[in-house]
Amino acid sequence: MTDVLILLALNLALVVGAMAALWLVALRLKDVSFIDAVWPMAMLLLALATWPRTDGDATRKLLLVGLCAAWALRLGGHLFIRWRGHGEDRRYKTLLQGRAEAGFGFASASLLFVFLPQGAFAWLNSLPVQLGQVDATPAVGWIGWAGVALAVFGIVFEAVADAQLAAFRKDPANKGQVMDRGLWNWSRHPNYFGEACAWWGLFLLAAETTTGLWSVAGPMFLTFTLTKWSGIGLTEKGMSDGRPGYAGYVRRTSAFIPLPPGKA
Repeated sequence: MTDVLILLALNLALVVGAMAALWLVALRLKDVSFIDAVWPMAMLLLALATWPRTDGDATRKLLLVGLCAAWALRLGGHLFIRWRGHGEDRRYKTLLQGRAEAGFGFASASLLFVFLPQGAFAWLNSLPVQLGQVDATPAVGWIGWAGVALAVFGIVFEAVADAQLAAFRKDPANKGQVMDRGLWNWSRHPNYFGEACAWWGLFLLAAETTTGLWSVAGPMFLTFTLTKWSGIGLTEKGMSDGRPGYAGYVRRTSAFIPLPPGKA
């Protein structure tokens, strides 16, 4: 147990150091919005950093790191392109303006309320790909393979949802309209649902091991943030303004778990 705690402590120090370095970049850009693209990459960094320092089952380690890489590279690239195309994210702009009114400058607010918390969240959310690599036994069983299937489903589901939304936004005719097509006709946030599935799948793969069971805090916290805190709540705040059909969309469409239209 002591070795596991040391591993987690070193990983936490690693991700905090990486976030501190990126904070210096944000100071030059005067924009913190790229953190969204960096966040999944931070989780991949932790998975990769754990690999050479653990003696877990080789197949499980390969699956955990490989699936994490597929999720992080796809999502990180998507969010980076979105940031480059749309510029500063209004959520972070609002957050930093609120901290400025409380007396915080850009430097202190961005470090204390953006970069350091995001580093801690990445460390917590990625516990399955850290702790799942520790134990050498048992070999990957049916629960682990079910987790692999769920993770792959989640990665693909999130990618399709993001692609559908990106295509919708590219069409000038859709400006001010509500995206209620494809997967978005079944869930108001199918991308978040896919992300949760990906990480619950990685947890199932890790949970076949004794140490990996302790990583349940990761997907639990991720699901909480997506559904109750910084995900749906912040994304939907003010969405009705300028979108006359959004209230009706909310009434007929599930917020998170995909359901047939009208069954919300």
